Amino acid sequence: MSEKEREWGKIVLSIKNCTACPLHKTRTHPVPGEGSLNAKVMFIGEAPGRREDETGRPFVGAAGKLLHELLSLAGLRREEVFITNVVKCRPPNNRDPTEEEVEACSKHTKKIIKLVDPEIIVTLGNHSGRYIVEVVGGGEWRGVTRSRGRPLELRIFGAVRKVLPTYHPAAALYNPRLRAKLEEDFRMLKKLITPQEKLSGKRRNLLDFLGKG
Repeated sequence: MSEKEREWGKIVLSIKNCTACPLHKTRTHPVPGEGSLNAKVMFIGEAPGRREDETGRPFVGAAGKLLHELLSLAGLRREEVFITNVVKCRPPNNRDPTEEEVEACSKHTKKIIKLVDPEIIVTLGNHSGRYIVEVVGGGEWRGVTRSRGRPLELRIFGAVRKVLPTYHPAAALYNPRLRAKLEEDFRMLKKLITPQEKLSGKRRNLLDFLGKG
């Protein structure tokens, strides 16, 4: 077991035992997240739904199926990215998470981001976008409709990362007109991922851009 895997195990246990907000009282299973601990791209959604609460896995319902289709547009497979939410336990009746709940869970989100250390963070939905762009990154959040599809570079927990806000896939299930915009944003994501990064899994530096790497 690698050091990253051991650290991930500690994070999962911490989330399982967390009582920082009332959501732990009504959940079935916490949903820490899953994927490659060395992922260059991390997706951060809002909160687990019913299927996620039942299985303890993120994005396994209808929204997860759509996410899988969208990932293919970006040339990605689910197993090579990391997926989590700003809230790790399901809010009752699938309501939106509150700012207080997002804040209570932020200690876990911070540890996950720092452990995986992604180069690109894709925020899925308004609550995720506000947390990453405004609360953590110190940028201006103008709502998901006005912010989507506009890549940013922000310092997120000690490192400058690309941030791409977009809609939550569930939004397109309720409003099919949003699917085209989601697809557009995932094609944008493909452009943000350089071939060298995708093939080698290594970060690029200035020498790479100068052709000397």
